[in-house]
Amino acid sequence: MAKQFDVAVIGAGAAGMMCAAVAAQRGKRVVLIDHAEKLAEKIRISGGGRCNFTNINAGPANFLSDNPHFCKSALSRYTPHDFIALVKKHRIAYHEKHRGQLFCNDSAEQIIQMLKAECAAGDVTWRMPCKVESLEKLDDAFFISTDSGDIECASVVIATGGLSIPKIGATDFGYSIATEFGLRLVQTRPGLVPLTFDGPSWEPFAPLAGIALEVEVETGTNKGKGNKRGHFREDLLFTHRGLSGPAILQISSYWQPGTPIIINLLPEMDVAQELIEGKATLKKQLGNVLSQWLPARLAECLLATNGLAADARLADMPDAKLRKLGDAVNRWAIVPTGSEGYRKAEVTLGGIDTRELSQQTMMATKVPGLYFIGEAVDVTGWLGGYNFQWAWASAVACGQSV
Repeated sequence: MAKQFDVAVIGAGAAGMMCAAVAAQRGKRVVLIDHAEKLAEKIRISGGGRCNFTNINAGPANFLSDNPHFCKSALSRYTPHDFIALVKKHRIAYHEKHRGQLFCNDSAEQIIQMLKAECAAGDVTWRMPCKVESLEKLDDAFFISTDSGDIECASVVIATGGLSIPKIGATDFGYSIATEFGLRLVQTRPGLVPLTFDGPSWEPFAPLAGIALEVEVETGTNKGKGNKRGHFREDLLFTHRGLSGPAILQISSYWQPGTPIIINLLPEMDVAQELIEGKATLKKQLGNVLSQWLPARLAECLLATNGLAADARLADMPDAKLRKLGDAVNRWAIVPTGSEGYRKAEVTLGGIDTRELSQQTMMATKVPGLYFIGEAVDVTGWLGGYNFQWAWASAVACGQSV
């Protein structure tokens, strides 16, 4: 005989635990199901093991979606300050690291234990590890068949995340359930991911692996629906296979295959103007001048790829060539050939089409009682705590109404 609950939450990550806790503390009988052996691995490894659990600046403008207005309701009703209050209640020490990013002083494990304690406060029932074999709806009830027995419930919440980092258990379960119940998906792809380059045009840059510098990077267009244009000022890192670092992870979510990204390697300076004005006063070789502003190996590489000799005297250079060099530094346009994929992606772009869901409750409008929250949904945040804030906000919106 099936065990009866009011709510079954499938997926015991950030969103799933938060939703289960909120619903259970409202008096609902909640079962939390997860297939993994280890609880909340994505929280555990996040932020270098210290969990960048929110960003104090989080708002709708920091999220990508085919339906960009959808996230506004949940984000406005559960803010970073609400989550900070929960962190303080559990006496977890934290600090702001960079641009509003909040981290635990000690360990990401504290956030996991906090969420477990909140679930315990509502007497949540756990089924873990537990594999869901089927989910069907008959009349007003859902029936879940698992390898730990059958469950009957009035509501089901899918909080199984996306496809990112498969080695810690990511699957397409949420998308399969959505498809099974006739809900549309927005095409998925890796987000917040290093970009890769190959072919002859990248060969000169491959030896620069390990070089890092602050840049401005942009891509995309303002035309069409959704948040299509990205512009960030962050650190860039050259790797053996391409480019990484926060600047590239951020812009990767906006990049479309076959299109260029534009990098300003010296955002504080108009390089062409500095070089042309310096012709009269700087009695130096071009390579020495550029190496004052950029890492020497990068300066040499940029000169070589633009057909300029490092030992050429600045004073002898035609203005046109200096303008071309300035453009190569201030507007370096390169087309990635791909990305490092879900293996290295921090998040999954796309997912359950939010037009299928209520922005107030996260319930599928075609399937009463079926809810989708967190990363499974087509709402993707910037790097820096934003995706956790979406997990908390969507979970609370669901947990308060389920």
